[in-house]
Amino acid sequence: MALLISIIIFIFSIFPLSNNAQAPPSPGYYPSSRVGSIGFNQGFTNLWGRQHQSLDHGLLAIWLDRSSGSGFKSINSYSSCYFGAAIKLQPGYTAGVITSLYMSNNEEHPGNHDEIDIEFLGTPENEPYVLQTNVYIRGSGDGTIIGREIKFHLWFDPTKDFHNYAILWNPSQIIFYVDDVPIRRYPRKSDETFPLRPMWLYGSIWDASSWATDNGRYKADYTYQPFIAKYNNFKIDGCEGGGGGGCRPISGSPGGSGGLSNQQRAALAFVNHNYKVYDYCRDPKRDHKLTPECL
Repeated sequence: MALLISIIIFIFSIFPLSNNAQAPPSPGYYPSSRVGSIGFNQGFTNLWGRQHQSLDHGLLAIWLDRSSGSGFKSINSYSSCYFGAAIKLQPGYTAGVITSLYMSNNEEHPGNHDEIDIEFLGTPENEPYVLQTNVYIRGSGDGTIIGREIKFHLWFDPTKDFHNYAILWNPSQIIFYVDDVPIRRYPRKSDETFPLRPMWLYGSIWDASSWATDNGRYKADYTYQPFIAKYNNFKIDGCEGGGGGGCRPISGSPGGSGGLSNQQRAALAFVNHNYKVYDYCRDPKRDHKLTPECL
C-alpha cells in the first residue's frame, strides 16, 4: 500500500500539473450514492438568523449582511454519521466570510465541546477559495482550543456550480469528501485525540474577519453584501445519539473495512500532493506535543 502511494506521488513530481487544474483520479466508491436525499425540513431547522434564510423547491439560501448571518441545525443528534450537502458559494470578494458544514456538541458541552468542520474561507477577488477541514476534541475557542486544521484549494471553481461535500464520522475514523473523493482521513489513534460524544449537524454563514482570510489581513467588506451560500441535496445516514444499538451507517470504503481502498488512497494522495496548502502536523510553529497524533 505504501509502495503504491509512493509511486503515485513520484509520478506527480515528474509530471507536475499544468496551469489548468486537474481532477483527482476516480475514487471508485461513491458513498453519496448510497444515501437518499432529504428535504431541509425533514432533517434540519433554523438556528439563528431566520430572516436571512429562504427555502425554495428544496434549495436553501442563507446570507450574511451587515445586520446578521444565519445558521441551521439538525433536528437530531448523532453518535456516528455520514452528513453531506451540495453547496454553491458566492463569487467575487468574500474575504472574512465563512460558509460552513460541520458537526458539533457545543450547545450540549459549552466550553468543552467536540467539532468536525468543513469551512470555506472567503477570499479577495480573483483568488481561490480555501477549504479548511478541522477536528476539535473537548475544545472551546476561548484560547485553549487545539485545532487540527488541514487546508486545500479545489480543482474546480466552487462558485460556478453545486458540488457535494460530506463528512463521515464513525468510531474508528473521520473522512472528509469532496464529490466523493476522500481529501482527508483522520483515524482514531486514541480516545484522547478523537471525538466520541454525540453531535448535531450544522451549516452557517458568518463574519470571521479576525482570522478567516490571510490571518485577518482582509476583512469582510459590506459594500459587496449580501454574501449568499446555497445548499441542497442534503444527506444524513447516522445513528441517533441516545438511540439503541444495531445501527450501522454507511461504510467509508467499498469493502466495509475501517480504512480506504487502494483506489481511494490514490485519489487522496493526488489531492494531498497537488491541492493541500496547509497541514497542522507540518507547521513548525505548532507544539506537536499537544497533537500527539502527529508524532
